[in-house]
Amino acid sequence: MKGRRRLFAVLPTMLTLGNLVCGFGSITISAKLVQSDNTLPFLALLGTTAAREGQGLLIAAVLIYVAMIFDAFDGSVARLTNQTSEFGANLDSLCDVVSFGIAPAFLMLQFTRIHAPHSLWEDPGSHLQRLLFVIAALYAVCAALRLARFNSEIDEEDTHAEFSGLPSPAAASVVASIPISYLLLVRSTGEANMAVTDWAGQALQLVLPLVTLAVACLMVSRIRYVHAVNHLLRGRRGRAHMIKLVFALAVVYWQHEIAIPLILCWYAFAPPVRSLFEMVFSRRLPKPTEI
Repeated sequence: MKGRRRLFAVLPTMLTLGNLVCGFGSITISAKLVQSDNTLPFLALLGTTAAREGQGLLIAAVLIYVAMIFDAFDGSVARLTNQTSEFGANLDSLCDVVSFGIAPAFLMLQFTRIHAPHSLWEDPGSHLQRLLFVIAALYAVCAALRLARFNSEIDEEDTHAEFSGLPSPAAASVVASIPISYLLLVRSTGEANMAVTDWAGQALQLVLPLVTLAVACLMVSRIRYVHAVNHLLRGRRGRAHMIKLVFALAVVYWQHEIAIPLILCWYAFAPPVRSLFEMVFSRRLPKPTEI
C-alpha cells in the first residue's frame, strides 16, 4: 500500500511539469520566429515566411491553453489521490509563472512586432518598442505577484469558489485568444477580404498591448472573480441555465474566431466595470437620515 501511494504521488507532479513544458514550448516557438531563417523543423513545410510565422504563433498560443489543461487537472488529481502537499502547491505556482506569466507576455511581444501587417512597433530602439517591453515586463511581474499572493493567502479548506484578483490562467487566456482569433480570421477569409483582415491586424496591434496591461493590473487587484467552471458546470441548475449554456456553445462554434476572445474579455472586464458602477452609484445615492 505504501508503494502504491508513492506511485500515485508521481501523477500530479508530472501533470504540473507538463504545464511547465507547454509554457517553455510556447516561449521557444515564439522566440524562434524572430530569427532570420525561421527554420523550425515542423514549420519549414508550411511554405512562405509569413505562413510559418502565423503557424508558429498559433502553436505558441495553443500551447498556453494546453498548459491550462494540465494546470486544471493536477490539483484535482492530487486531491482525488489524497496527495496534496506544500511542495506540489509551490511547484504549481513556479510552473504557472512560466506558462501564464512569461509565455503570454512573450507571445504579445512577438505578435505585435513581427506578424501583424504594417507593424507599428518595428523600429528598433524606438519609444514604442520600449513601451511594448515595459508592458510585457509588467505583465510578467504582476503574474508572479498574483501567484505569490495566492500561495500566501490560500486556505486548506478553500473551495476556490471565488478569487481575489483575476486568476493568472484567465489573464493568459485573454492575451493568447487575440492572436488565435486573428490568425483564424485570416485563414477563414483568405484573399477575398484581405482589406478586412489587414484592418483587423492593425487594430489588434494597438488593442493587444492595452489588453495585456489591463489584465496585468486586474491580476494584482482585489476584485472578486467567480470560478468559471464551478459556476457554469457544477451544482444543480435550472432549465434556463442549461438552455443559455447550449446556445452559448452554439454561438462559439458558429463564430469561434471572435466569440472566444469576447467571452474571455467579458469574464476579465465585467467584474471591474460592475464594481466601478456600484461605487459611483453608491456615492450618488443619498444617505438615509437618522430619525
